[in-house]
Amino acid sequence: MLTIRLLGPPAVERDGRPVRPPRGRKAWALLGYLLLAERPPARERLAELFFCDADDPLGALRWTLAELRRALALPGTLGGDPVATELGAEVTVDVHVLANGDTDPAPLLDVEGELLEGLRLAACPQFESWLLVERHHVSAMVEARLRQAAVALLAAGRPREAIAYATRAVARNPLEEGNHELLVRGLAAAGDRTAALRQVAVCEDTLRRELGMRASAARREAAAVDRGSPTAPPLSGRGAAASQLDAGRAAIVAGAVDAGLQCLRRAVSEAARCGEATLHGRALAALGGALVHASRGRDEEGAVVLHEAIAVATRAGDRATAVTAHRQLGYVEVLAGRGRTADTWLAKAHALAETDEELAAVLALRGLRAVDRADYPAGLRHLGESAERAGRCADNRQQAWSLTILARTHLLRGEHSQSAAALTQALDLVHRERWMAFLPFPQTLRAELDLRAGDTVLASEGLERAWALACQVEDPCWEGMAARGLALLSARRGDHTAAVMWFAEADRRCRRVTDLYQWLHAYVMDAMAAAALARGDTAQAAPLVARLASLAARCDMREFVVRAHLHRHHLGDRTALAAARLLAADIDNPALLPLLGGTPALGALAARTG
Repeated sequence: MLTIRLLGPPAVERDGRPVRPPRGRKAWALLGYLLLAERPPARERLAELFFCDADDPLGALRWTLAELRRALALPGTLGGDPVATELGAEVTVDVHVLANGDTDPAPLLDVEGELLEGLRLAACPQFESWLLVERHHVSAMVEARLRQAAVALLAAGRPREAIAYATRAVARNPLEEGNHELLVRGLAAAGDRTAALRQVAVCEDTLRRELGMRASAARREAAAVDRGSPTAPPLSGRGAAASQLDAGRAAIVAGAVDAGLQCLRRAVSEAARCGEATLHGRALAALGGALVHASRGRDEEGAVVLHEAIAVATRAGDRATAVTAHRQLGYVEVLAGRGRTADTWLAKAHALAETDEELAAVLALRGLRAVDRADYPAGLRHLGESAERAGRCADNRQQAWSLTILARTHLLRGEHSQSAAALTQALDLVHRERWMAFLPFPQTLRAELDLRAGDTVLASEGLERAWALACQVEDPCWEGMAARGLALLSARRGDHTAAVMWFAEADRRCRRVTDLYQWLHAYVMDAMAAAALARGDTAQAAPLVARLASLAARCDMREFVVRAHLHRHHLGDRTALAAARLLAADIDNPALLPLLGGTPALGALAARTG
């Protein structure tokens, strides 16, 4: 068995013993690039990337590929054009193993160092840019799997084991409040409340010092093990559990979140006490969903509850509840930008789903995930099927949601007529359902279309309505979207002071909760950077671009990675444009192509953003 280690100092082992590695830094760089490429790369592209300074780039590539085959003792591999990247079943790559969400998470506890640690190729700036992005991406993948393991162990009642994974997650990313909460929950559940409160204090001090933010109340509440209601329902048994479940769902829909959560906790407790497994699973799924959707800052608690729901529903043979819980966990991961774990949960939900209603909901999230990572063809396909299935089963809200994300996708691709058609249908459904909590999102997209068409009067009217309603329903995502639109409107009118104010408001609003939608945060920062560049304010643009690049790389938002490089190009980085072209090679977005031409395009950049 051959093992290739790319994390930490790169190495090759055969049957657990080190073997002679390939000679030269470029050989390791080429091997890492090949093993992490999404699809086999063309030889010409590889020669340009690694050997553009050689007299015979293709010849240098052939020699390096031969050296890799010799070092790995795999004579029949790494051939053809494009270069085949499959090495066979007898070869394992540490990054691939760790990325598989179905494998034993224990090796995660031993991961040290970064991807291809110590490797630098100053003469290959495009590769350096690629490597920086991949290092962020791989680090985020390891962190996501550590979180997933901690949540699963907490749900299984094994908090002492969960502590080890949560501790490593905090060490990898101490600025992620959710990592601290998982550690606090583990310590509290293991009976060490003093250590749990100490960790709450560490979290509060870290966030205040590094980000100027206050930790949410959910972190301190996590130190209390008993999250049940202080009062018991007057009746007991299956009927009481079912009644509390119905009451909790109704309260959540009506907007009485605290009362709804209290009822759902009672339903969970009573269903477990009376041994009603199916009802217990459904109550857990309802509580987990409410924590994720209706109660801000409680995604970690919701994830633990949803893990419990899956375990209970699986034992009870309740397929429908298992679908719901898997999908809700996928939703949490999509919004957090943890793409690989999102894919795992949504793939499992898709495999279990049977009805149009179930498939419409799962496909909508798969579409959202695809669009967020700039896989637009897959996103359009999933969202289109989701809207069609939702229409067949008369699920108006799901159809409106899917059509709105579909409209957003067409807007990102510059396909304004198709975006308008989807929005018209979505808005009709939203008004028909009187779904006021969702209305600001399609309203903002409609106003952005008006703005791009040059109709500032209609755009202003739509954005002001969206902003007012978003503030009324207290949704930070919709507030951030609407404020971003108002900033672009102000910039279009030439009022740069108001534009700066609204951009700052958008940034603050979409970050005011811990469980924020990372794609939206990047969307706001991209617009802020483009606007700053358009008015020549490089002092403001530079740190925004750095933040955008880091966030986009960690969350696998490929187009925002490209756009960060384009911003760097306009900031004067001479290598950034070539890197942007390399990173954009697999992105199918007609609206992105004009920005990759290398001509001064600040106006186009700002227009593309807004």
